[in-house]
Amino acid sequence: MDFSAALIEENRLLRDLVRDADPAAPVPTCPEWTLTQLVRHVGRGDRWAGMIVRDRADAPVDPRAVPDGKPTGDLDDWLAQSPQVLLDAVAATGPDTPVWTFMGPRPAAWWIRRRLHETVVHRADVALALEVPFVVDPAVAADSVSEWLSLVVGRKVDTPALAAGTTLHLHATDDGLGEAGEWLVHGGAEGLTWEHGHAKGAAAVRGTAAELLLALLRRLPAERVQVLGDAEVVHTWLARTPF
Repeated sequence: MDFSAALIEENRLLRDLVRDADPAAPVPTCPEWTLTQLVRHVGRGDRWAGMIVRDRADAPVDPRAVPDGKPTGDLDDWLAQSPQVLLDAVAATGPDTPVWTFMGPRPAAWWIRRRLHETVVHRADVALALEVPFVVDPAVAADSVSEWLSLVVGRKVDTPALAAGTTLHLHATDDGLGEAGEWLVHGGAEGLTWEHGHAKGAAAVRGTAAELLLALLRRLPAERVQVLGDAEVVHTWLARTPF
């Protein structure tokens, strides 16, 4: 997947949604945010990531220090330019150059994929707020699920989302995804792991890749996807995987 092109496209789709909407409209899935606050969050996030990459940061960067972190002119133009700030920084620094991330040092290009999927989810937030359909390329949605699982298993937590020996199976029903649309998440003594694959687990969740993504991130209730097996495994997972 071309993550750079996908990030630009998702940014365009987000801008199309908010351009004629009430900027003061609330976003229920992001409590206390308005559409304007969500747009500023997305745009500044891209620019923040760009600053991290440009400066080859090896420690957290204060988002308040981001150049042009707040729009001073046209909000649509500012948002349109935001992902390019990151892409230009990655090109200048080198995609394989290690930089700081909240998951530890990663290649600079890591941030492009991260910002892509942040934008996907927040576009869903806007669609839900405006009560319009959320349509996303199944391949992008499936990669969003994979990226989300990688974030979850990479966190150090006191209470794991799955008990040792428990497996959760996720199955996207979209045509053509193949192995990229199936995930097995395993609870183990050393923590969580995941892999692409098909096998019986304590519970299975079926739906389109977009539905799985939104359910995993608690944008849709679990009842909107098909849950097979031990439903408590799924509910526990959801309760223990906020980010």
